[in-house]
Amino acid sequence: MPSSVKLDTLEKLIVNDAKFRITLASYVLVLVFLTNTMLTKSLAIGSITLGLYFLINGIFLANALFPRENSFIKLAFGALLLIMLLGSVGWVAMIAYDLDVASLSAVLLATSTISSLLNRKMRLKNVRN
Repeated sequence: MPSSVKLDTLEKLIVNDAKFRITLASYVLVLVFLTNTMLTKSLAIGSITLGLYFLINGIFLANALFPRENSFIKLAFGALLLIMLLGSVGWVAMIAYDLDVASLSAVLLATSTISSLLNRKMRLKNVRN
């Protein structure tokens, strides 16, 4: 029970971010990921950043598309949707440009922006209703 309570509070913290601080944190994670890929190439830093990136943006997407599910199901579906969105945006980037480290970062930033905007749209829609 305590782990589900922690997940619920984390989800509420991420979803109810009105000042885009969590979105900014997602952008910083992309910057850390880019820096790690180019300079240090540390597996630990890359794994932690990617895990936090998936957590934040997966919750954004899950809240936008599955608002009535429990937190664990939202997190699972959000991660799957994020993988699909990354694949779609990455495919478009591969068609337009040769996908290297810099364009991979652009794909991550675009996905963060889409996830955040979908979450914001859903949050504003819930406030009006």
